[in-house]
Amino acid sequence: MISQFFVLSQRGDNIVFRDYRGEVQKASAEIFFRKVKFWKEDGEEEAPPVFNVDGVNYFHVKVVGLLFVATTRVNVSPSLVLELLQRIARVIKDYLGVLNEDSLRKNFVLVYELLDEVIDFGYVQTTSTELLKSYVFNEPLVVDAARLQPLNPAAIFMQGTKRMPGTAVTKSVVANEPGGRKREEIFVDIIEKISVTFSSSGYILTSEIDGTIQMKSYLSGNPEIRLALNEDLSIGRGDYRSSFGSGSVILDDCNFHESVRLDNFDTDRTLTLVPPDGEFPVMNYRMTQEFKPPFRINTLIEEAGALKAEVILKVSAEFPSSITANTIIVQMPLPKYTTRVNFELEPGALGQTTDFKEANRRLEWGLKKIVGGSEHTLRAKLTFSQEFHGNITKESGPVSATFTIPMYNASRLQVKYLQIAKKSSAYNPYRWVRYVTQANSYVARM
Repeated sequence: MISQFFVLSQRGDNIVFRDYRGEVQKASAEIFFRKVKFWKEDGEEEAPPVFNVDGVNYFHVKVVGLLFVATTRVNVSPSLVLELLQRIARVIKDYLGVLNEDSLRKNFVLVYELLDEVIDFGYVQTTSTELLKSYVFNEPLVVDAARLQPLNPAAIFMQGTKRMPGTAVTKSVVANEPGGRKREEIFVDIIEKISVTFSSSGYILTSEIDGTIQMKSYLSGNPEIRLALNEDLSIGRGDYRSSFGSGSVILDDCNFHESVRLDNFDTDRTLTLVPPDGEFPVMNYRMTQEFKPPFRINTLIEEAGALKAEVILKVSAEFPSSITANTIIVQMPLPKYTTRVNFELEPGALGQTTDFKEANRRLEWGLKKIVGGSEHTLRAKLTFSQEFHGNITKESGPVSATFTIPMYNASRLQVKYLQIAKKSSAYNPYRWVRYVTQANSYVARM
């Protein structure tokens, strides 16, 4: 059970607060924010998702810049509470359409009504958007999504031609379109978070993909859906029937949502389900078989005098030129004696930023976009406060990168078709299938 639930803004403003048991002091939100804001324990600069202060356990997750927090004095499973916080955020987004500070403030009555149904006296009742429809009666006040800053990877699909309509990820599952009609459409997202560790010579030491197939349905009447995956999909290490590069997709393991039926999955790799309302994961999967990483990172650091050194960073995009990666950030810890860094970008470089974080001696290189097949280089000249006697390479790195690549997935898992049971010959809802790859832990050793 939990004692309190609250949502804080990035400034520490209390947007939503619900005390279920009266066991924890009312000032817990302020205590929590101060602790997180000035966290310096164990050499870490960021607070862990779970910590204890004066006998109170604090659990928190950050969702689109908002802090979702739960407190309790009893010994509960941390993974249970963290999952609950994620699900509460998802349910609120399903009902409001847009999850941000403005939408929470405008819809606080609806949010409190949802919280009263999700949690009763600290105990979880349900986090199902579909079941909550029977008990929640307030209508959401829709926030104009056109004025919002993109806050999540899905927002990148709202740009360009032949993409999904702008309201796709900012719709409420209970609000109708202007005019009272509901637009019939369904969205399927294949989201992959990849972890890769490169050796100093560029070889892959570890590689893993954590993927999920997310679905969000706006279909009235909940018709049956058939979703087909790659026919050459293999699951489990004992099912390795081919080697890397031969085209087959090999997953280590996977699990499915409770609504998914697997009657034909073994024969033709199709999933049958009746989708519940709201966003939910159809399938989670993991892959550790070697795959082609989207980026290669090469680093060279060498002394250039008694108090100077030079760093050369090169990023190579190894995906097709028809694909563009967004928001790439490369970071590299520098020797602790570094006092100044002068950057030199390649001629004609656009949309690139550089920075030297003096507080933690870290080099940061940002690239707004990278087109597949391209290479980008950064040179940085370091100045030290004292003569360097140790191994400069050992005192630097490793280099890490974060990025988002739309319409690309490293595992090659695909949705071959999305079939919806027809109510009539004229029934033809919109179908949107999207892919996105993100870096989970992308590290190059020096």
